[in-house]
Amino acid sequence: MNKQEFFEQIKGQIIVSCQALPGEPLYVEEKSIMYLMARAGKMAGTPAIRTSSIRDVIAIKEETGLPVIGLVKIQYPGFESYITPTMKEVDDLAAAGSDVIALDCTLRQRGDGKTVNEFITEVREKYPDAILMADISTYEEGVNAWKLGMDIVGTTMSGYTPYSPKMDEPDYELVRRLSETIDVPVIGEGKIHYPDQAVKVLEAGAHAIVVGGAITRPLEIANRFMNAVRMR
Repeated sequence: MNKQEFFEQIKGQIIVSCQALPGEPLYVEEKSIMYLMARAGKMAGTPAIRTSSIRDVIAIKEETGLPVIGLVKIQYPGFESYITPTMKEVDDLAAAGSDVIALDCTLRQRGDGKTVNEFITEVREKYPDAILMADISTYEEGVNAWKLGMDIVGTTMSGYTPYSPKMDEPDYELVRRLSETIDVPVIGEGKIHYPDQAVKVLEAGAHAIVVGGAITRPLEIANRFMNAVRMR
C-alpha cells in the first residue's frame, strides 16, 4: 500500500491503538496478546492499527492484515522523548514491516546531543520512501515536523509535555489550527474518551483519529467508571 492509498483508507475513520506496556494488565511477558485487541478493532471496522513494540507490530500484522502504525516506547538516559527516540528503533520497526513509523517530534531534549530536526532529517534520508508520522504536542512542533518532510502529523503528545495545554479532553484547537495550515494529514490523537469527542475531532478538521485507552485499556476504562462513582 502506497502513501496515498493509506491516506484514503484512513480518511474520516478511527484507527484503533492497541498497546500494553510492562506493568499493565494486558501485558504478558511470554508473548504478545495485543493481536486479540486488534482483532476486535478489525471486526469493528478500523482501517488500521497503531501499536507499540516490535513483537506487537509483527503479531498484529499477521493477525489482521491491516496496515500498522508502529512505534517503540523506550526511555534512554538524557532523553525526554520516549516514542521511537533513536535510529535503532526506526530500523527495528522498518525491519518488522511497519507500514507507518511514528516518532516523537517534540522539541524536547535528546540525550544524543542531536536536535529533533537533525534526527528527523537523518530518518528521512535513510528511509526516503517510508511513511513517517510525527507525534507532536504543539502547533509549532506540528508545523516544524511538516516542514521537515513528515508525512502525517498527530496530536499525540498534546498535554504530555510540560509546555502543552493540560486538558481532560482532546485538543480540538490544535487539530483545527494544524488542519488549516499544513497540507499533510493531521491525525487527532490523545484524550478521546467518548464517541462524541471522536466526532468533534473529525469536525475540527482531522483527517483521521486514533483512539486507544478508551477502547483497549481496560484498567483505564474501569478507573474512569470507578472515579465517577466515587465522586458522586
